[in-house]
Amino acid sequence: MPSRRAAAGTTGASVVSAVRTPAMIPEVNPAAPRPNLDAWMPSPAVRVSHRRQSSAPPERLWEASRAVRLSDTRMLGRVIRWRIPGTPGAISFDELFRAPPFIPLENLGEGLVSGLVGRIWTFRRDYPKLAGADQYLSWSQGGTARVLFANWVEPHRAGSVLRSETRVESFGVQGRIGLASVRPLIRAFQQLIWSDAMAAAVRRAEAG
Repeated sequence: MPSRRAAAGTTGASVVSAVRTPAMIPEVNPAAPRPNLDAWMPSPAVRVSHRRQSSAPPERLWEASRAVRLSDTRMLGRVIRWRIPGTPGAISFDELFRAPPFIPLENLGEGLVSGLVGRIWTFRRDYPKLAGADQYLSWSQGGTARVLFANWVEPHRAGSVLRSETRVESFGVQGRIGLASVRPLIRAFQQLIWSDAMAAAVRRAEAG
């Protein structure tokens, strides 16, 4: 069946058909500045991507991005705490993506790929704890979704570029219905990744 794409927002969110592939843990290349997201989720139902340039060198921008806390953002931190009850405002985004209900999947020199599974449309923290990357890759429980979060820094002739990409796929009829219910939220709030979190990281990096 041909892919179906529809713009969602102004920064690259899209809707595509989801196709399952055999579960194989991707090879990690620590020297590669860009993670191989297609190896983790090749055909997402939703994809949101952002980029923000900085005059700071890549190492400084990545360290700055790791230090940004939810409380440092104007709205994004509150949205995350609203969607994941019990999340402390003082936690950094780096700590958030490395602790349950998230699971770190790929550590790059200046990047991190994390995952989450469950019923992301509820407020009950219905996110099963995963044993490892292989369980994340093989996850296909009906009525749930699988989410991939990637944040990394790429070198640029004028400094560096901070990049972020989120991918989502759902499973079963109830999973598709659940994901459809949060699409308006994704469209409404995805720009905050760029305007809140990434902007805070760039300010921190360029302040030295």
